[in-house]
Amino acid sequence: MAAPAEPGHSPGFKKPPALLRLKRKRPVRRSDSDGAAEAAAAPAPRGSGAARRRNPFSSLDNAPRRAAAAPQPPAATPAGGDPSAVPFWQFLEPACEEKPPGRAEPAESSDILALSQDLHSPLAVPKAPSSPRQEFPADWSIKTRVLFVSSQPFTWAEHLKGQEEAQGVAQHCRAAETSLPRSVQEPRLCSELRCAFQQSLLYWLHPSLPWLPLFPRLGADRGMAGKACPWAQDEALQQVLMSDWSVSFTSLYQLLRARLCPYFYVCSAQFSVLFRAAGLAGSAEPTAAIAPTTRGLRHAMRAEGIEFSLPLLEESGARKQKNSESLETETAESIRVGSSVEDVGEPAPSDDDDDGSFSWLEEMGVQDKVKKPDTISIQLRREKHEVQVDHRPESLVLVRGSHTFRLLNFLISCRSLVAMAGPQAGLPPTLLSPVAFRGGTLHTLKARTVSGRARVPGGFEDVFSLEVLGPVLPHALHALTLVLGPAQRGSFRALLSPHEPSAAFNARPGPPQEDEQQELPACGLHPRTLAQLRQCPTLGKSSLRLLEMKDYSYTWKA
Repeated sequence: MAAPAEPGHSPGFKKPPALLRLKRKRPVRRSDSDGAAEAAAAPAPRGSGAARRRNPFSSLDNAPRRAAAAPQPPAATPAGGDPSAVPFWQFLEPACEEKPPGRAEPAESSDILALSQDLHSPLAVPKAPSSPRQEFPADWSIKTRVLFVSSQPFTWAEHLKGQEEAQGVAQHCRAAETSLPRSVQEPRLCSELRCAFQQSLLYWLHPSLPWLPLFPRLGADRGMAGKACPWAQDEALQQVLMSDWSVSFTSLYQLLRARLCPYFYVCSAQFSVLFRAAGLAGSAEPTAAIAPTTRGLRHAMRAEGIEFSLPLLEESGARKQKNSESLETETAESIRVGSSVEDVGEPAPSDDDDDGSFSWLEEMGVQDKVKKPDTISIQLRREKHEVQVDHRPESLVLVRGSHTFRLLNFLISCRSLVAMAGPQAGLPPTLLSPVAFRGGTLHTLKARTVSGRARVPGGFEDVFSLEVLGPVLPHALHALTLVLGPAQRGSFRALLSPHEPSAAFNARPGPPQEDEQQELPACGLHPRTLAQLRQCPTLGKSSLRLLEMKDYSYTWKA
């Protein structure tokens, strides 16, 4: 007889003596029906809702496939039947799903998806690729990470010799041009290739504080929290840092005006500035782009006499005006009649209603009962369309010609350039340049090779990758492609992770000026890289997300 249920316990609970009595009663034989009923009544094992666990001793090729909840069509294979021609993003995800949980593997054999998890997103895979071309468009956004993937190994980029590293630094400082063949048969034995790779990883930075991440600066308070900042409470030290920064900033601008520096970036905690020399981005005069901006910053620039334009906002307004003009052309007569009726029925609002005059309230005798808006509220209402673009890509400001020098003086004396509180308090902005300048420090982008396996229609294939971390400047991206083309036999893919606020720098600065081409012979860039940066930007406020080379021709997605 079963023990009576005690309060606070479930009816199926049994005390240890009762459980022992059940164990002593061993049935001689079970019928199939009883066994099935007992199996059905027994509690389901943990994780029974999931698929059956795969045999860990079986290889990936003969492992049983899981039954999918909904049938999915297989990835489209090109006409030639080459699995490597399938787009890279179509077979990366399934390869990650079948990987069983286990211990962490070394970096050399880790899965490729562990590094591209944040890059492999719907935003990074746009819909329509471009047509194959011999060159990809200039991208003025700064990349925080670039992941090159190829079917050929990247062993040639590992463990550079001391002599090769020194030669690469010397070539960078002397702006030496490296000529590589179209295809390198043995990349690991090619010293010129390895030196050119080292040369493409170098950039100049100020200030140099190894324990602080100096890029990106926008939204970097969490990464800098808890770091040692001895200047935060020392005003004298802040003045010394700012004075040294002003000297480096002025040196870079002088190099830019002398056409010895093609471009440089100023990255602060509030906004970023891109200075470009004359002849770049289709402009015959120096330009400076600031993004993102606010109404207060633009008002301060106007007060200093700095003339600027809002190219993205003007382009959007011109597009809307063009669409409205075409619509008015189609229905001109109906719009004319409707507007006349509207003018008769209700007068159009004028600016006189918002000028602060409330005489009509006095006529009604309620001037003391109605709360009048203050002058600031009236001004904000007038400028609401300008305030709406703050902190957005459309707030990009473009400064041209001699006004870039006024912008230089404005930024040196601008109090909002340096944060007054928080982890970045008192820290001058970051200067990034492809060439040497006064007070600059030579830095190297971090690069490492990774190998893994990815699924393709019909099985799996080995995938090799090269990951580059750091502020990858526009010239560095193009220089890396010039090196990877011969080394990988004209076939690789690149997943790009841009610094989003800098994507607005791809806005067109104006109509191309072909009649006044400015020469930049000694700016320190490869001739092909310089020719690419001369092109007028075509990406708008977007940036490159995926770049692919096949048979030495580029396709890209933005």
